[in-house]
Amino acid sequence: MADESESKQSAVESMMEKISEKIHGNDSSSSSDSDSDHEKPASPSSVKAKIYRLFGRERPVHHVLGGGKPADVFLWRNKKISAGVLGGATAIWVLFELIEYHLLTLICHISILCLALLFLWSNAHTFIHKSPPRIPEIHLPEEPFLQVASALAIELNQGLKLLRDIASGRNLKEFLMVIAAFWVLSIVGSWCNFLTLFYICFVLLHTVPVLYEKYEDKVDPFAEKAAIEVKKQYAVFDAKVLSKIPMGPLKAKKV
Repeated sequence: MADESESKQSAVESMMEKISEKIHGNDSSSSSDSDSDHEKPASPSSVKAKIYRLFGRERPVHHVLGGGKPADVFLWRNKKISAGVLGGATAIWVLFELIEYHLLTLICHISILCLALLFLWSNAHTFIHKSPPRIPEIHLPEEPFLQVASALAIELNQGLKLLRDIASGRNLKEFLMVIAAFWVLSIVGSWCNFLTLFYICFVLLHTVPVLYEKYEDKVDPFAEKAAIEVKKQYAVFDAKVLSKIPMGPLKAKKV
């Protein structure tokens, strides 16, 4: 009996050893396969080529415009709202620029009309057998105005810091770009007044982004070629002119 029990135990142990060897063999083969898969380089077809985007952007146009409702309006996600905003801006421009209506006069005339109608309705409701008008109490919250003021202050401070860095003579390229931008703005300002310039920018914001989003696959290759050509011309200009301008050594920044 003892011999039979020992033979059974030895048989069970041999079976367990065979099972463990098979399991370890499968694990090693699978790990080697996975390692070989990791070591294999990705095929060129699986790697998506990096596409040039205008201004080096990596996000969609909607995200570049800030997202949310303003971006929806600029990209005509809701055509009724976008058309209404653009139509309202056009009406304001026609009213003040073509008809030459003044802002203060318009505000006073609208106030006179509204106050006269409410006053007459409040006193004549007994004769016309209608309830008097319910004039709501208007209270403007402070938080939106504070947020707008804070955002404007941040943008102005960044602009002043940029102008200070440019005026310090650290970057000649940025200096020339800013001078050229101011020169172009001065020329455009001599052609039209501020209201017309603001309206032109407003119309461009409602037309250029949506057209670019629609035809970006055709615009980006052309923009890439233009950018390469501009860099070549700037390199020539830098080698012939800018590199010959003597510039003083910059002071080391204090840590």
